[in-house]
Amino acid sequence: MNETIKSEKSSGNVFLDIGFSEEEAEHELLRSDLAFEVYSILEARKLTRSEIGKVLDIDQSDVSRLKNGDFHRFSVERLFMFLNRLNRNVEIRITPSGDMVGHQRVLAL
Repeated sequence: MNETIKSEKSSGNVFLDIGFSEEEAEHELLRSDLAFEVYSILEARKLTRSEIGKVLDIDQSDVSRLKNGDFHRFSVERLFMFLNRLNRNVEIRITPSGDMVGHQRVLAL
């Protein structure tokens, strides 16, 4: 049996690829990148759910959302706060864009 699998090249932003507007896709990608950084730090520290709640000052339902990848309920500002509580500095750098519209991105060092 010979099946052909159709594929399409990604734009680099999955949210844009699935139909979000450019503005919404940029925001969702920013939020998911920040949430992934929070998640990665928590995983590296091997904290229990209870410890995560104490460190981030959140209830167990929010801990579960973070651990399960359900990030849509966390604002960018709240994710910044989580990163600060995890002993991370968050710096915002504004630079000129070569495109007509600027872009947002997360660079973790």
